[in-house]
Amino acid sequence: MSVLALAAVAFTPVTAHASKDPSPGPTATTPTDPNGLGGLAVETVVYGTHRRQNMDVWWTPDGTRRPGVFLIHGGWWSSGDKKSMSSITRSYADLGYTVFNLNYRLSGDAAWPAQRTDALAAIATARKHADRWSFDPGNYVVVGFSAGGHIAAAVGTYGNGMNGLKGVVGLSPIISPLRAYTDGLATTDPYKRKLRASAIRLAGGCEPKGKCSRVWASMEVAWHSSRKDAPMLTVHSQDEFVPPQQSQLLKQTLGQVGVPVTIFTAPGVAHSSLLYREPGVAERVQQWIAERIG
Repeated sequence: MSVLALAAVAFTPVTAHASKDPSPGPTATTPTDPNGLGGLAVETVVYGTHRRQNMDVWWTPDGTRRPGVFLIHGGWWSSGDKKSMSSITRSYADLGYTVFNLNYRLSGDAAWPAQRTDALAAIATARKHADRWSFDPGNYVVVGFSAGGHIAAAVGTYGNGMNGLKGVVGLSPIISPLRAYTDGLATTDPYKRKLRASAIRLAGGCEPKGKCSRVWASMEVAWHSSRKDAPMLTVHSQDEFVPPQQSQLLKQTLGQVGVPVTIFTAPGVAHSSLLYREPGVAERVQQWIAERIG
């Protein structure tokens, strides 16, 4: 098996064939795109040894190097799958990007920082084999939803910048698991309580004190801000259980080192992919991405 460990073969449009029937009338042809991919190619790639270390790649096989979009699904860090992101993946591929739709180890498989490690490994695999997917390894963004937004933002503040990373987008991102832990302590909101429990599980089952303080510190995105980090856009609903205040500390810390953070707040309570589908939100995110990678 190659280093890519390819798990699926790219779809190739079927060439049309004229009917052999000489009689007059409409000519019967074989559909040129039976899978409805519009000239796109798709394959699933394994980037590690765990069963969840895989990603779907969507690209236009025309030899032109295209900007990349990495998508990271949500699900409390403990559930979810890349298949829930298929329509969003397709939408970015249709816009002309090479799109990488990631699965990663869940908190039941491994504690933090396994999830960030997986995202970094997926990006490294994509950059190493960029030619295969008509991908420009020096021009890409990472987009995450809810818990996936936390992972995306953690990638954005990992080290002192990443080669080629031009921006990070979070839809309802949990920027601060510590705040989620505190917010879920004295509340009757079932979502905030579940988020608190999920953050504890992500940390390996322990609370943010004593021997576990280091892993909780690693989970705090804003604490790792550096001047070469990529700019970020975060989107929250005003009254959702992951409030805009989650992103304020990140805006402050990255701003201190000269990295811009834009926080967009929409009315209502919609969360994650539901928020993305609110009127105007997807268009705003797509415009922000286009301004950074074309």
